[in-house]
Amino acid sequence: MVARLFFLSICLPFLLTSCQQSKKTVEFVDYVNPLMGTESTFAFSHGNTYPAVAVPWGMNFWSPQTGENGSGWMYTYADSLMRGFRQTHQPSPWMNDYGTFSIMPLAGELKMSHKERLVPFSHQQEKATPYNYSVTFDNGLQTSLSATSRGAVFEVSFPEKEDQYVVVDAYHGGSSITIEPENRLVKGATRYNNGGVPDNFANYFMMEFSHPVIEYGTYNGDTLLHHQTDVAADYTCAYLKFDVPAGEKLTIRTASSFISPEQAELNLKELGNHTFDQLVSNGKAVWNREMSKIEIEDDNIDNLRTFYSCLYRSMLFPRSFYEIDAKGQVMHYSPYNGKVLPGYMFTDTGFWDTFRCLFPFLNLMYPSMNMKMQEGLVNTYKESGFLPEWASPGHRDCMVGNNSASVVTDAYIKGLRGYDIEVP
Repeated sequence: MVARLFFLSICLPFLLTSCQQSKKTVEFVDYVNPLMGTESTFAFSHGNTYPAVAVPWGMNFWSPQTGENGSGWMYTYADSLMRGFRQTHQPSPWMNDYGTFSIMPLAGELKMSHKERLVPFSHQQEKATPYNYSVTFDNGLQTSLSATSRGAVFEVSFPEKEDQYVVVDAYHGGSSITIEPENRLVKGATRYNNGGVPDNFANYFMMEFSHPVIEYGTYNGDTLLHHQTDVAADYTCAYLKFDVPAGEKLTIRTASSFISPEQAELNLKELGNHTFDQLVSNGKAVWNREMSKIEIEDDNIDNLRTFYSCLYRSMLFPRSFYEIDAKGQVMHYSPYNGKVLPGYMFTDTGFWDTFRCLFPFLNLMYPSMNMKMQEGLVNTYKESGFLPEWASPGHRDCMVGNNSASVVTDAYIKGLRGYDIEVP
């Protein structure tokens, strides 16, 4: 008996330490499944969502694209072919997208059109989180991406003994692309939209590449021109060819602005000097910080996954539609009058189905963020003469009533201040 007690007294601390070390610490964001709700069609919805890589209330989201350009169902779980990785601002398939462009790495044959640029993949080789999406195509090409509010970084691993390409697709509706091969840069503008924009609307983008460009060209929807650096048309694409040594990864750093090309270059600095892994870690930390304000306990892990996946969706919209200029001032391009003005602006929400719970929820759990949103509503009224009912990015004129008035009222009676409530 004494020997047994002695054995337990010696071994028990080691057993407890072993159990503690083997128990994995689950963070809140680990419960999130961005693929939830993506198995939808025009005829029947299971959520009408897409796997958005973003930060909470970010300006730009990124998503894998399986549908054709212009389709509101940009990513459908039942699909097995990928067309690109798309910067998106889409709040729902019914409202569709605006100011979007895509990046698609290719191995082997170069294909420019989004209707032909299809690469097989399987969900077994796909990983989706709010802060990182990665996939390995059936041909062995691997792509991973992470995002900040206005920027994103890609890492691409090409299969050996295959030609290496990246296609930049600036969509239809009027776009332009300029390649600076000596600087490893691409600059462009996309004017794609589905309404709610002034005549001077554009999303200016730029991207830089880690390796030398050995070949390049442009495409206007009909003609592919090799060694052409500029293209402007209704629909534009560009390609860049690389020769990345085996064992190395091509890094693509990109950002965009609704204000100007110069602001897009400034927004690229949002990425700093962080490595890809650091940006992934930073993104995860941001999501955990915001999600940690609500801690749910449940023995059923599916309930936890459902809750935090829905919380993730609740912290995507309304979208930030403001930028920080060179002087550190908050500025925005107005989707109502086309001017660049000071102050906050938010968009991409239909108040008719968010005034009941989303905005009251923000008042309670994220009041400092909702205070900025209230200033954005004030600016919307000043710039258009109306409070929005469906903003994407400007007035979409598709909903009756005055539901946003209750959003303003609820915020004020809950004590939110710091914005001009006495708008004439």
